Amino acid sequence: MDPVVVRALTKTYPSGVEAVRGISFDVRSGEVFGLLGPNGAGKTTTLGVLTTLVKPSGGTAMVGGHSVVADPLAARGSIGVVFQDSVLDNEFSGEANLRLHARLWRVPDADARIAALLEAVGLAERASDSVRTYSGGMRRRLEIARALLGRPSVLFLDEPTLGLDPIMRQELWHTVSMLREREQVTVLLSTHYLEEAQNVCDRVAIIDQGKIIALGTPAQLIDRVGREMLELRVEGDPNELLGALRELGPTVGEPLLAAATVSLASSDSPEELSTRVTSLEPSRLGVRTMTVRPTTLSDVFLILTSHGTGREAAVAGASS
Repeated sequence: MDPVVVRALTKTYPSGVEAVRGISFDVRSGEVFGLLGPNGAGKTTTLGVLTTLVKPSGGTAMVGGHSVVADPLAARGSIGVVFQDSVLDNEFSGEANLRLHARLWRVPDADARIAALLEAVGLAERASDSVRTYSGGMRRRLEIARALLGRPSVLFLDEPTLGLDPIMRQELWHTVSMLREREQVTVLLSTHYLEEAQNVCDRVAIIDQGKIIALGTPAQLIDRVGREMLELRVEGDPNELLGALRELGPTVGEPLLAAATVSLASSDSPEELSTRVTSLEPSRLGVRTMTVRPTTLSDVFLILTSHGTGREAAVAGASS
């Protein structure tokens, strides 16, 4: 059995809010799996269910071969969690924080385990310093070390780079990648930074309004909408341009209008796409600038959430 198995999971809060609406997915052993989407999409609620902190309204969820509802203690014993909010004690040193949690979890060979993890996350030289003196990135790395103390089979990361600058984010993802190999741990993370997940995750599930609208590798999801993204800056009424772009044929997607920019994804090469759009005499249609760039996961999300048609195909076609 895969380390994480979710089937038809739902969660409706007493207020009537449907946070999770029948999602299903598996996380394979050793992979980094991402739950991607904007704030309020249902990512944190899903992680709450999988970490036994939130009771589901329906469906099933298995973690480490254990039901999170029928056997939450066993499920808890197979996981490590890095929450959005820190659980570190700022008055303690980094090492003292790990020692406290090692005692709580009855970690065998705690001294050796703590020393190895501090070295792995690059905090050995700062181990005796108060956590209050740590940067945001250092705190996050210490949180990850804490979550790995008990040698979990699944590591959950809830928005691990939230509030970090781009350099710290890159350093943290490097640490996660290294520890995944070193600890032989499966990683399930949530984030709304879709572009950075493109370089970290083996597979991703994009969640919107409590539903999975796309599932697959980053490359699969990008391939489904087109590897090139055309952006046209327009002046005046864009309707004539939108109509002309819709006539370009099946190798381009439905154009999207946001503010004064029209964008569309295409399976054409950049040269082919530029030539075809140029043939429309874009200046006559109010186009002032034209840019072709590689499609990102963020583009995939915008396309799938803007157009309801084809969502089921996107999930089914990219899930393998």
